[in-house]
Amino acid sequence: MRLDISQYPDFPGRQHLLDGIDHAVCATDAATTVSRVQQVLERAINDPRISLPASVHAPVSEHYARRELYRSPTHGYSIIAMTWGPAQGTPLHDHDGLWCVEGVWRGALDITPYQLVEREGEQFRFAARQCLHGCRGSAGNLIPPDEFHTLHNARSDDIAVSVHVYQRLMQRSHIFEPLPEKPQWYQRQTRCLALDA
Repeated sequence: MRLDISQYPDFPGRQHLLDGIDHAVCATDAATTVSRVQQVLERAINDPRISLPASVHAPVSEHYARRELYRSPTHGYSIIAMTWGPAQGTPLHDHDGLWCVEGVWRGALDITPYQLVEREGEQFRFAARQCLHGCRGSAGNLIPPDEFHTLHNARSDDIAVSVHVYQRLMQRSHIFEPLPEKPQWYQRQTRCLALDA
């Protein structure tokens, strides 16, 4: 029996994508789960049967857009499409302790992972790792505690679209604002995450 998913946007190949992720998240450990979800997402991006809804190709001028495509009532995972206007990006942030798989559906993203070096209360010192260039069809994953990173649209003249599968609905994130007086140090703040129409 299939669950009612009518409250989420319909798009060609939606059930095929959901069936693949449903199967992948049945693994017993996080490393195997994210590896399998990553493989499903990489195949889905290149599958001609699957096309995202038209709404995810519409940027929002003030910020990158977050649109929920699906939330599994059985397994708890959430699928979010993000639309990146030209040169839009994120501050340094975490995923509130959730694993995540991120795939580039259109355009290209620059992803910079950060390593936590030291913490003093709500101040954190990070070291940036090598920037990764994600082009269409590529996917990566984050498993806490390795969850600190930034994402930016690599192009200044076109949008990018990425699809993110989270362990469960991510309603908040911690962002890290640079402290000018302390190089490599950041102040942590909690940010509630909203969804765009």
